[in-house]
Amino acid sequence: MWLIDSSIGRKVVMSVTGLALILFLTFHACMNVVALFSAEGYNMICEFLGANWYAVVATVGLAALMALHFIYAIWLTLQNKKARGADSYNVTNKPEKVEWASQNMLVLGIIVCLGLCLHLYNFWYNMMWSELMGNAYVQLPSPSDGYAWIEQTFAQPVFVVLYVIWLCAIWFHINHGFWSAIQTIGWSGKIWLNRWQCIGFWWSTIVILMFFAVLIKFAVWGGAPICG
Repeated sequence: MWLIDSSIGRKVVMSVTGLALILFLTFHACMNVVALFSAEGYNMICEFLGANWYAVVATVGLAALMALHFIYAIWLTLQNKKARGADSYNVTNKPEKVEWASQNMLVLGIIVCLGLCLHLYNFWYNMMWSELMGNAYVQLPSPSDGYAWIEQTFAQPVFVVLYVIWLCAIWFHINHGFWSAIQTIGWSGKIWLNRWQCIGFWWSTIVILMFFAVLIKFAVWGGAPICG
């Protein structure tokens, strides 16, 4: 199968899975912003996305996308190193402003994965997994109280620092990865390359700023309203 046997096929798989993960991040950021305005509204979303069949299917699908993306990234990196030595993850016509990200995509990806493990423990394990296993009665806060879990997590300075590092790594990773994926798929030309780079920059920046807004709000004000 060419998606596995050829280098281009493997790059396409990594690009498509990467774009899908960016779309998920966008949804997740929009969902989290609700917590800035309403604890009840945010918890209603958490309840809707709780431990039910479609949430479980979506979780399995997301895990599969993440695994494929990470496996193919390592596969391509090893292939590039074998073919070009230290000049791995090379992208033609890459602009100077993203050169560092381009050369360190694997390192950034590892940081993103480590941060994801922390995030899954703080939220998915204590919320969805707890409900699935029927351990809701021993949890404090309740697994369905997503707002309280955000408040509790970002009340701890060490988690705030780790999440800042994680979000910065995600920004560098998807800022470069977005337009690189578009280029790999073949939707980019000499004119559209710069446009996709601009779109990727603003898209990734807005998404990460949404996450930062929630982090800063809960780190500074906790569960209290920002005003009043």
